[in-house]
Amino acid sequence: MKEVYAARIIDMSKAMVRLKKVAEELGLPLGERKKTYNSRRAQELGKWAETEGKGDAFHDAVFRAYFADGKNIAKIGVLTGLVNAVGLPEKEARKVMKQGTFKEAVDSDWELAYQLGISSVPTFVVDDEAVVGAQPYEVLEKFLLDKGVKRK
Repeated sequence: MKEVYAARIIDMSKAMVRLKKVAEELGLPLGERKKTYNSRRAQELGKWAETEGKGDAFHDAVFRAYFADGKNIAKIGVLTGLVNAVGLPEKEARKVMKQGTFKEAVDSDWELAYQLGISSVPTFVVDDEAVVGAQPYEVLEKFLLDKGVKRK
């Protein structure tokens, strides 16, 4: 993980001011977090939730728990609570966490991010260009239109 952030010096106070502004503009909940928690298990459960057709609901629940409620998403109890909240079977979730069923899938995502030079989320990549960080809708729309993505 050190390698990912080695080249970046982040002014967290400036980053948080910007993040709060964008979250407010987008109507996203954002609480006051005092700590950063390891999201590895949540990422693996997210991959599993996607295979169960509940990926969006689980990712939304994890986002709210972490960014709005300041919960420690590294804790199994927090994650199983989120699993239950979105209607996934807790017993299977515990098995996925214990066995590391989706470890390789998450490792693959991290490797791709590393190869692409991505060290911040969200990052939107089309061809060889990227838009990094929480951006206003207009910025993302322009990026996609400039890259030839058609509206439906």
